[in-house]
Order: sequence, then structure tokens, then C-alpha cells
Amino acid sequence: MHVVLGEVKDGKLSYQSINACLTFVGALHGKQLISVEDLQTDEGLHPVQKAMVDFHGSQCGFCTPGFIMSMFALTKNSPNADKHSVEEALAGNLCRCTGYRPIVDAALSLSNNTPLKDQFSDYEAQVVNTLSKLNLTTTSLHGDNKSAFVPTSTDELAAILEKHPDAKLVAGGTDLALEVTQFHRDIDTLVHLNNISDMKSIVETDNHLDIGANVSLSEVDHVITPHYPDFGRLLQRFASLQIRNQGTLGGNIANASPIGDSPPLLLALNAEIVLRKGNRRRTVNLDDFFLGYKVTLLEPSEFIERVIIPKPHKHQFFQAHKISKRIDDDISAVCGAFNLTIENNTVTDVCLAFGGLAAIPARATSAEAALINKTLDDKSIDAAMKALTQDFSPITDCRATKEYRLETAANLLYRTYLRIRLDHNNSQAQQIEVTSYVS
Repeated sequence: MHVVLGEVKDGKLSYQSINACLTFVGALHGKQLISVEDLQTDEGLHPVQKAMVDFHGSQCGFCTPGFIMSMFALTKNSPNADKHSVEEALAGNLCRCTGYRPIVDAALSLSNNTPLKDQFSDYEAQVVNTLSKLNLTTTSLHGDNKSAFVPTSTDELAAILEKHPDAKLVAGGTDLALEVTQFHRDIDTLVHLNNISDMKSIVETDNHLDIGANVSLSEVDHVITPHYPDFGRLLQRFASLQIRNQGTLGGNIANASPIGDSPPLLLALNAEIVLRKGNRRRTVNLDDFFLGYKVTLLEPSEFIERVIIPKPHKHQFFQAHKISKRIDDDISAVCGAFNLTIENNTVTDVCLAFGGLAAIPARATSAEAALINKTLDDKSIDAAMKALTQDFSPITDCRATKEYRLETAANLLYRTYLRIRLDHNNSQAQQIEVTSYVS
């Protein structure tokens, strides 16, 4: 079920559609919760609901509320949304009842460059005032031998974790919540990160992006795309907008999934993370963070505070590719990220990273060695592709066989090589498709 959260940002309400089934109650502290039942007015249907009826977009009683809430959040935030924005907003609503065209038309009919006037805009100032007055100091909930804490600063978070080293941290909860909803596990102590403002900050310097671990993937998309367009394109395929609105960059790293989408890209970019325990901070390269399947460098009571990503420099080429059964809203079978510095057609620096080929996101060091200080040509790229078999021994599972994974990884490296060659020759490489390579 999709609902909408209203949050005060810069003195105004910002609306985000989220998945209610993945949201713990602690995440609602200081927020306005809006469900489809809240939209109807004394005069009748809400304008979004009426548009859905007028364009004959209504579907079953399960799916329609989700479409409505996604359209509501989009229309409130973007009164001039284009078709791409509409499709992105609706992408998390999967339904087989009928076609999407009338639903898209209904959403586009509300896009007229005029802010939507409804009961929520009438009472926005009052809601902003109420939410702003809420006591947002550290809050806790206790019951049935379980506890939840909602700190407001990293200092408070560090203090709580020193008292409760076994506590589970939750930011978006898009993965952790599945332990409760699907595996019916109990969580004795939860610490919610939603209200820690200093973990939501983004600092851009001349040399790097310093991103708080609690920054949502939707916000990461906005800040990183101008520097690394391929990173942004991959984030557009990261689950759905509802998940990207909740999921965070720090959470995607700490989850330590071998098929997480962002870690291979961050590895290839030589990203660093700032870890904090009490008053102690240490900065480590992400390549040293993953120790084994779901095992990381984090000590008890330690957490990821910030992520530091170097900005691109001259002669640098960065490409990223995700292979999955569906183009959107799907888990990757193989994800590859390729970061090369090429001067005078010689590879002077290289970092290749993959997800889906090992128990952890990992660099392809043998393939890197086959390229470093070499002329980038058919011979060196062939050697690097063959070297991938020394770097990885993938498994076969429901998403792909081990043979497919290795061949696909080699194909992605070769695709990158072709794109670099074309880019280097000032050609258009956007449409390159390489489906097979036989060594």
C-alpha cells in the first residue's frame, strides 16, 4: 500500500510517496501521514481522484489507491510534471488489470503549471506550524520488551549505540522491514535515523562530494548525475521511486548485499566512508569495508556517518551497466562499473568493480592489472576480459548461471571499451549494444 508523507522543508511541505508495508512507526515522527482515505472532501472526490475517474483509469481496489497516492505526491510537488516524471512516479505501481495509458493521461491532465488547490494547500500553513512545534528531541518508544529510539543528531545516535550495541539501525527500512514482514522476525531494539539532519547534508567541494549516509537515493540521484551521468541512469533503475524516496546511500552500503546497485559504482570511484563509534571517527576506503557475505568492517556500536566520492577529473572515463531480467524495478544479475583514466591512449589508472559475481561487491584486480600502463586496444582489453576468470568464481542461482555471469561481465567490459573509443573520437556512443563476446 502506498501512502504519502508530508515533511517540512524550507518552511514548506514536501510530499513523498512511500511503501507503508516497509515503514516502521518510528519513521512517522514529525511527519504528516496521508492515506487515500484522507483525500476525499465534503464536496466529493479529490481532484486527483476525479481525474482518474474522468480518464477511466480506475483499476482494482488494491492497485488504484497506490496510483492515486503516487499521482497526488507528484502533482503536489510538481504541478508542471512531464510524461517522464509521470512514468517515474507511477513505476512502483505494478498492476495487470488493464493498460497504463488512461492513468498516465489522468496524471498529465493535472500538469498545468498551476499549484494544485485542495484541502491540503488550504491547511498547509497550519500543518507546517504544527509539525514545526513538535518536540523533535530524542524520542523513544517502549513496549513488550522492545524499544525504538528516534535521535536527532549523530552525537545522540553515537550515545544510544554505545548503550545498545546490538540495536538495528533503520533509515529507509526498505530491506530491514522485510525481516519482519516476510520472515516474521522480532527486532528488540530499533534506532531510527530519519530525523538526524546532519546525516542528511550534502557538501560539495572542488574535489569531492561529501554525502550524509542518511541521504535518500532520490536525492543522491540529483547531486551525482551532473558529475557521473551513468551513476544517475543506474539509480533511475534502482527499484521504484517509492523505494528510492526511502532507501539511503548509507543503508545500501551497510546492507552489504552482493547485488546491491550502488556499491560496485562507489568501489569503482574509489569512494571512502566515514565510520563513527562514540567520539571516534575513522575514514576507510570502501574497498576495505566488505569482508564477507553480509560481513563488514563495522564494529559493535559503529555506524556509517558519511560517504565521500571523488569528483571526475580530466581524462577520466566512467561507465556503469546493470543487467537484470527486467529493465526497471528489478534486482541485478550482474552490475559492472568501470573507471579508467586514459592519457595518450594509455591507461594510467583503472578501477573495475562488479556486483553479482562474488559474495561481496568486489574489484577485478587481475583485470585491472591487465590494463594498467597499457595501450587501450583490442589486445589489452582481450587480456583484461580473460583475466576476469581469475578474479571471480560466481555461483548459479535463480537469476543467472555462473557461465552467464562471467560472460556478461566480459561483455560489459568490452562494451565500455567500445564506448570509450567512440567517445574519444567524438562519436555518439549512447546506443552501443554488445550482446556477446567469444574469446
